[in-house]
Amino acid sequence: MKQLFYFTAFALLMTTAACVADQVDVRTEYYYPEEYAAMQQVLNLPETPLNYDTDLPRHLAVSGLFARDINEDLATLGRVLFYDKALSSTGEVSCASCHKQELAFADDKVHSVGVNGNESERNSLALGSVVSFAAYYGSDFFGTFGVPFMWDNRFGTARDQARAAFTSQKEMGMDMPDIVRNLRDKPHYAPLFRRAFGTQDVTEERVLSAVAEFIDGLSTSNTKYDQAAAKMTNAAEDIPFGDFTAAENRGKSIYLTSCAGCHSPVFGRPVINAANNGLDMAYADEGVGSFTQRAEDMYRFKVPTLRNVALTAPYMHDGRFQTLEQVVDHYSEGIADHPKLDQRLRKPNGEPNRLQLNATDKAALLAFLHTLTDTEYLTLERYSDPFK
Repeated sequence: MKQLFYFTAFALLMTTAACVADQVDVRTEYYYPEEYAAMQQVLNLPETPLNYDTDLPRHLAVSGLFARDINEDLATLGRVLFYDKALSSTGEVSCASCHKQELAFADDKVHSVGVNGNESERNSLALGSVVSFAAYYGSDFFGTFGVPFMWDNRFGTARDQARAAFTSQKEMGMDMPDIVRNLRDKPHYAPLFRRAFGTQDVTEERVLSAVAEFIDGLSTSNTKYDQAAAKMTNAAEDIPFGDFTAAENRGKSIYLTSCAGCHSPVFGRPVINAANNGLDMAYADEGVGSFTQRAEDMYRFKVPTLRNVALTAPYMHDGRFQTLEQVVDHYSEGIADHPKLDQRLRKPNGEPNRLQLNATDKAALLAFLHTLTDTEYLTLERYSDPFK
């Protein structure tokens, strides 16, 4: 009899609970209302973070690339930090000042302008020249750091590069303790740090981790080239793409034969991380050697991948070429016979391998390089300026 009573009571309790549950209006708030109100005073951010994960196209995945998952809270905080001019000594410069989204996160100046009108020593590299920084870290191809940053490859991670930019007297002119104090005084940062790290505490490590997560979350793989390559069994083969024009296919063939040996046949990782490409017979800039101080590294510079290359003028470490046409002309007729010239740019007899392209082939190569532009990347909300 007791068992029957307990069963009846339990059934009644569960029925009542179900009825109550049906009447409850459950609402989940990502940020506390007062937090979101403070954020909305200065930021255009959605009530829940945007997704920064990326699925690489098959032709990139089979090449060995794998983009790790990105923490959306951390990347959201990093996005705000990336665009915040208050993190410079003059309040006029942010990371985005030298890396503009509409230019695939490159700059259109030969030398970027930092605080107090100071100019950078080299042309700013395009952050949109790689398919995904998150796909490179830990790669055995370049050692434990993966693809390095800067023209002289001195930084192994986005975190190291960000610290250098914040503290450079030519770029943002701050020191990290001042940045930390600055951020602690801004109410709109408190909820962003809380969601990213669990508490509102602002530390140097957290700031750098967040900026690095945003940079690692930059991903560009929706180009005409990617769309056509996704339909191929092996995109690295020198066979025509069905969706390309005759000129684009001719340009692709020239690229695979003459350029891919350094830059990458499928626009994943560059094949080599630094080279001398015969810009001059004498260099004022020692390139990678200026950092390593090794003789074999002198006058060698980063070999970038070429995604969005049509958007990232001026070109080369010193920004000497204003147009992509001038770059093609250099490899066609202008390679200098420098002692450090990379062997990939030499003929079997040792002479510079100037391509000697005719006008039709130059136009074809340029047409192909334009297929590497990801127009969607230039306006995606998750990469855009969040400040009002």
